Amino acid sequence: MHEFMREWKRSHRVATLLDPVVVEAAPDSLDGLMAEMDTILASYDRLDMEDVVVKIMAMLLKMDRKLKSSRIQTLFNRHLASLGIPKSMHCLALRLAEEFAVNSAARSPVPLPQYAPRLTDASRVHVCLVTDNVLAAAVAVASAVRSSAGPSRLVFHVVTDKKSYVPMHSWFALHPVAPAVVEVKGLHQFDWRDGDAIASVMRTIDEVQKSSLDYHQLCDGSVEREYRRLEATKPSTFSILNYLKIHLPEFFPELPRVILLDDDVVVRKDLAGLWEQDLDGNIMGAVGAHRPGADGGICIERTLSEHLNFTDPAVSSLGLDGSHCAWSWGATIVDLDAWRGANVTETYQLWLQKNRESGFRLWKMGSLPPALIALDGRVQAIEPLWHLPDLGRRMPDAELLQLSAVLHFSGPRKPWLEVAFPELRELWLGHLNNSDSFLRGCGVVE
Repeated sequence: MHEFMREWKRSHRVATLLDPVVVEAAPDSLDGLMAEMDTILASYDRLDMEDVVVKIMAMLLKMDRKLKSSRIQTLFNRHLASLGIPKSMHCLALRLAEEFAVNSAARSPVPLPQYAPRLTDASRVHVCLVTDNVLAAAVAVASAVRSSAGPSRLVFHVVTDKKSYVPMHSWFALHPVAPAVVEVKGLHQFDWRDGDAIASVMRTIDEVQKSSLDYHQLCDGSVEREYRRLEATKPSTFSILNYLKIHLPEFFPELPRVILLDDDVVVRKDLAGLWEQDLDGNIMGAVGAHRPGADGGICIERTLSEHLNFTDPAVSSLGLDGSHCAWSWGATIVDLDAWRGANVTETYQLWLQKNRESGFRLWKMGSLPPALIALDGRVQAIEPLWHLPDLGRRMPDAELLQLSAVLHFSGPRKPWLEVAFPELRELWLGHLNNSDSFLRGCGVVE
């Protein structure tokens, strides 16, 4: 045994130097190794311990590589599954677009003219979704209405792109959520009479497009290339709509405040409580915007240092504390009047440009990191139960799931995908009408 252990330690140091041919020829299992040992013993009186150790090391290395390869393949397949748009959702978009063309009801105004004054009525609860996902928007809106004690106060503003406008309009025209009101507006429909507003929006769009091009081209080697390729396939990485959240004041010039929801949410509590949050002069109220030491508790999500590269002088010179908790999109309340009096949007755009020019060293691509910089010191921490994130990555505590107001499926396991956690997916599907002809016809529900 001592001889064996001595050879094992020596061989372990040179395991990475093993001839690939030896590794490939190694047994696939312990049973295979024992069979080889029996064969050798049948011909020789004594085993060469060095040969035994080399065979074991080669076998273990071969098995380890297979295991790692299997894990990587599993993760890669899960990643690809999270990117795909199900056939049912493609079908739904096509069916709704067809309905828009042949059915005048699908083309009716959203909202109807008699409800248009509500769109700028400051006494109502205004909720915004910036999305191109019809099904997700339908669930977010339906769940918020169902959870409201006063749904007639709710006004939803769904901002989408030109490609998704027709099916989005068609859905909400044919599926009214009375007594609440829904407005569907494509980016091409905004009447920005203020030239500065349209110039600002176009600057963001231009910067995101430049970043997308540079990100794909900037590759330092095969591993870096593959990482960037995978990152770039994530829908959120270069989604224009994802970055245009920073233009809420331009979208809603007549509103004093708005609740901003991500589309991958289910609302479980009345949003009126979020609407009435005291922001104490800040621009935004969000879960997670606190210091773990000073405010008690731990970070609900990640810290600033997990979003931003504090080893880069450009970030470290900002004077931010990397140990502070980072807030996140999902369910936030925004004071648009306070935003208009600050330079948040300009700062956001500047840092988008700086990250691109740095070769993306300041943070990995995404719309949140520059917002963390632009809104630093201007975000009010709100009660954690308003927003439960990461349901697309992990199963939450059962009590927390029950108590939370907004369930956020951030992460790859979106609730409209088969890879979603079954229990959580059922919560989301529960807000779809099983008898709806569009949903049944496209296999969204059974």
